[in-house]
Amino acid sequence: MGILNNVNSQKDIFSTLDRSSQGSFTLRMAPLIDIIFLLLIFFLVTANWRPKESFLPFQLPTASADTKTIIKAEPLVIAIKSISAGCVVQIGQSVAVEIVDETTDENLALMMEKLKQCMVQQKRFTSDPIEIVCEREVKWQYLAKIYNLMYGSGLTDITFAMTE
Repeated sequence: MGILNNVNSQKDIFSTLDRSSQGSFTLRMAPLIDIIFLLLIFFLVTANWRPKESFLPFQLPTASADTKTIIKAEPLVIAIKSISAGCVVQIGQSVAVEIVDETTDENLALMMEKLKQCMVQQKRFTSDPIEIVCEREVKWQYLAKIYNLMYGSGLTDITFAMTE
């Protein structure tokens, strides 16, 4: 009887396997969609959409004796010093213009005329650098007006010297 029980138990196992294999086969779609989205995100993240930024397609010119090198001009130094009634603007080493409270607009126009003359004498361009050296005691209103006037006239490379 022991052998018959073994055979019957094996038949039960095979019959359950046959029933599960005979049933309808279903494919679960949710995990499949998850995997597809993960692959899509992976390929989007790893794709190269633009050329490398470190690559520049250019050739350097060959060096020769007659080649002129272009260097940036020395900055024109404009020093602004405080006085009791306003400030004094010194353009370069030679020209100084006083800007006082009563005649600020006329003095600023005179300063721009002197700056233009200085730049013409030194053969400078509007793209040449200008460096402003300002004392700590100068009122902000004068510095702002001088800077705005220079920038408005086309001088764009204006820097401030750091002083302590």
